[in-house]
Amino acid sequence: MSGLPNCPQCSSEYTYEDRGMLVCPECAHEWTASDQAAAEESDAFVVRDANGTVLTDGDTVTIIKDLKIKGSSSVAKVGTKVKNIRLVDSDHNIDCKIPGIGPMGLKSEFVKKA
Repeated sequence: MSGLPNCPQCSSEYTYEDRGMLVCPECAHEWTASDQAAAEESDAFVVRDANGTVLTDGDTVTIIKDLKIKGSSSVAKVGTKVKNIRLVDSDHNIDCKIPGIGPMGLKSEFVKKA
């Protein structure tokens, strides 16, 4: 075991070091150890709204599209403000309580930061 990291592009374990660069012989990708550390930091959980603004827990968002509620005849209308959101790592990025409807999960692509 050489102790070198796997290739970030193809996950090959046959990487080698050449003059301070890490090289993958299978896909010819070259990178430095600092590049890999920066990439690992950027993989942190980040949720962005429809405009690309980063959302955080406790933000207020506005719904930008009428959303049908599954199992109900209710609709979450455009322009509805949702306060005190909570971010989760699942297919629906936002847990919240919509006024007049109740608790539900929203996808971040259907909201914008208020």
